[in-house]
Amino acid sequence: MIKVVLLCSLISMVLSAPQSQEPVAILSQNSVVNADGSYQFSYESADGTKVQQSGQEKALQGDADGSGQSISGSFTFVGQDGQQYTVNYVADENGFVPQADHLPQAPPIPEAIARSLEYNQAHPEEEQGN
Repeated sequence: MIKVVLLCSLISMVLSAPQSQEPVAILSQNSVVNADGSYQFSYESADGTKVQQSGQEKALQGDADGSGQSISGSFTFVGQDGQQYTVNYVADENGFVPQADHLPQAPPIPEAIARSLEYNQAHPEEEQGN
């Protein structure tokens, strides 16, 4: 599942990038793959794009075979408005979790619902009867 999310993320990044007629020069590139399955890579291109990612094998809860990868990284790009945007992310048993100032944020949980959730967590015995 994580691989599908990452593949979709990479495809969307490529498709959303401005299309230019000229190739973009790669200014730096680094890639390391270790025997234990961990890896890291990074690159920077002349159009201001910067990407770095690392991953390692991890025991995942809820996975059928109990193992998977924990991946973290970031990418930076220049938007059509000329602004530089950076997205930091983690992908693991919780899915793909991006963080960036320009991404929409969920509203806070209303106080009454938060209290109700706290009560339910503190009194699990009441759930067992239903």
